[in-house]
Amino acid sequence: MWKKFKEWFQQNFYNKQVQLRERYLDIKNHDVEINGTNYFLAKAMIPDIPEILGIERAVYGGQTPWDERAFRTELMRKSDRLYLVLRRNDWLVAFIGCSLNDHTKDCHITNVAVAPNFQNHGLGYFLVNIIIKKARQLKYDKVTLEVRVSNARAQKLYRDIGFVDNGLKKDYYFNDREDALNMILDITKIG
Repeated sequence: MWKKFKEWFQQNFYNKQVQLRERYLDIKNHDVEINGTNYFLAKAMIPDIPEILGIERAVYGGQTPWDERAFRTELMRKSDRLYLVLRRNDWLVAFIGCSLNDHTKDCHITNVAVAPNFQNHGLGYFLVNIIIKKARQLKYDKVTLEVRVSNARAQKLYRDIGFVDNGLKKDYYFNDREDALNMILDITKIG
């Protein structure tokens, strides 16, 4: 009797979140239009890492906050990570990544970057909103992220989307010890 109950419980409750993940994180690669320009949206894969690092170097003055090994580790974690890339004419022009925590119902944006020549075209806004949509589909409560205190442009973008300040993390960034502003979006309060 106990065994049958346990099987029924796992089938009906325990696996619900796994089923939601499989359903909503199985993103098919496809064309998207952002502000009148066509791009190709895809799940990030290991062969994308050199281009991702190239975008980081271009955005962060030759630095790569994350190295190849860090990205490889992230991309291999299929059950609790989601990384997406945007391509234009087969060139990787933007990417975003997040970690997913079923226990805290938190989707944490770990990385987002847009190649300098493609900034101010709505790509960051588009990618952040895709992640918010996925978090809502997974029935999460919040989306969180950190942003450099000096990055006013990114902070404005996040505030325009609905993120609010949620504290400061002192000496957060490894290379220059810059502080990070912690930001949060309560997705239970948006329609």
